[in-house]
Amino acid sequence: MSDNQNLLAGQRRALILDEVRRRGGIRVSELTRMLQVSDMTVRRDLDVLARQGALEKVHGGAVPVAERRTHEPGFEAKSALEPSAKNAIARAAAALAAPGSAVALSGGTTTYAVARELLDIPDLTVVTNSVRVADVFHGARPEEGTGALPNAATVVLTGGVRTPSDALVGPVADAAIASLHFDVLFLGVHGISAEAGLSTPNLAEAETNRHFIRSARRVVVVADHTKWGTTGLSSFATLDEVDTLVTDAALPDADREEIAAHLAELVIAGGQDT
Repeated sequence: MSDNQNLLAGQRRALILDEVRRRGGIRVSELTRMLQVSDMTVRRDLDVLARQGALEKVHGGAVPVAERRTHEPGFEAKSALEPSAKNAIARAAAALAAPGSAVALSGGTTTYAVARELLDIPDLTVVTNSVRVADVFHGARPEEGTGALPNAATVVLTGGVRTPSDALVGPVADAAIASLHFDVLFLGVHGISAEAGLSTPNLAEAETNRHFIRSARRVVVVADHTKWGTTGLSSFATLDEVDTLVTDAALPDADREEIAAHLAELVIAGGQDT
């Protein structure tokens, strides 16, 4: 790839992760040739990704992490994974929200990206159990005394117990969500598969997500291609409960066909819809 030496560090690390996952491991020498960067640059990238828990360094290269079904990475670690895919998914998903509607967003780095795209949609009422998502809308408001921001969203943060991914879960969150009704829910997931449906490593988050789904007229799952085939400890919904899956163009054709057999609508960000 002739222009890889000009890639930003985040883009380069995303490519490294893709190769590690696709091939089940890769050598430093292969990465230097593929990315056209120095051995030192590759090793530095691998150090960063290993500290984030995204891969495991071995002698001469890297392999995927043998992830436990109960392992829940923190928000910062997940933010480093598939950033370009998440941004594309966010743009496609935000187009599904109508001005003036009631929108819910669960916790997660992909829903965080969706929140940034929703800032341009007027008069939304946003309910979220994500501290990070709430901060997106709060940061878009003018400082006190500088005047109201036209068409700004009304934001409700549920409260609850904070998870490693900065989602608020538990009885307080569940009670707040159960009393509300949403036009559309944008739902992030740890894993999605035909057998296990939607799943998460966190038992309390699974229950909170169930309440989100029950309260939504339309359920839109936002998940990059690496989430398909992944299973967490607790399933909280079947694919039949999902109206739309928004994913990225790196999802293989065989997986697209399997998903299309279970879902009414599959949206490929930057590609063709099914």
